[in-house]
Amino acid sequence: MIRRLVYFANAIKVEHTVFALPFAYVAMVLAAGGWPGWHIAVWVTLALLGARTTAMALNRLIDRAIDAHNPRTASRHLPSGLLGSWDMALGALAGVALLLVAAWQLNPLCLKLAPLALIFLAGYPYTKRVTLASHWILGFTDGIAAAGGWIAVRGRFDAPAILLWFAVTVWIAGFDLIYACQDVDFDRREGLHSVPARYGTAVALRLAQVCHVLTVLALAAVPLFVPLAWPYWVGLAAVTVLFVYEHSLVSPADLSRAGVAFFNVNGYISLIVLASTVAGRLL
Repeated sequence: MIRRLVYFANAIKVEHTVFALPFAYVAMVLAAGGWPGWHIAVWVTLALLGARTTAMALNRLIDRAIDAHNPRTASRHLPSGLLGSWDMALGALAGVALLLVAAWQLNPLCLKLAPLALIFLAGYPYTKRVTLASHWILGFTDGIAAAGGWIAVRGRFDAPAILLWFAVTVWIAGFDLIYACQDVDFDRREGLHSVPARYGTAVALRLAQVCHVLTVLALAAVPLFVPLAWPYWVGLAAVTVLFVYEHSLVSPADLSRAGVAFFNVNGYISLIVLASTVAGRLL
């Protein structure tokens, strides 16, 4: 059982929680004007854990046949037989239960919106089969974390929540475009929809740059609604430099460092945004 739990944690990439969770904390800090209290912080964390477990378990389950055919993903836990379909299904159900309980503990609006969030969490894996917008739908789905962090504190939507949601949407879409460049030939052969497969890696990488410019602009607009001191701007400058570095790692002729651009750089970006927001708000 312990071995299967370890396999499950590896399969759903627990470490990738570093992308969405910090933005949920950013929204909490901004909405509360500081520390939101342990009750909200703990239940928001558990809600995000449940949501992400649900999303990744369903993603692995729904895409198991595609993953088995793709040389890059054939060694994943379901195609290789390390885990079975029931392991992923039970993990997804546990994630759903945790998300709903956490939303119930937060406030009525969180609970009402949780089923809508689940539609996106469960539906995203299907989008690559039907639309080029899958990159932005993934970003929109991850951006729910930021909106949820705000709603958990305020119990309503406000302009900063929507702005943060947009920032996460285009940020995630940007690096998903980079990541998808690795599977151009496979996606074309399997009839899957992605911008790189349809228009080529040069167009995809250019669109990723546009997305990340929009991310910086959206984050720069946050202080128009919530006062933030100079550490926030220092953090935003560092994030901008990291975006430039991220895009210097990849080119249409060389995607060998796409993994570094995907995980390492973007993990730093989310943590810097969190740290600079907390510092900027406290000062």
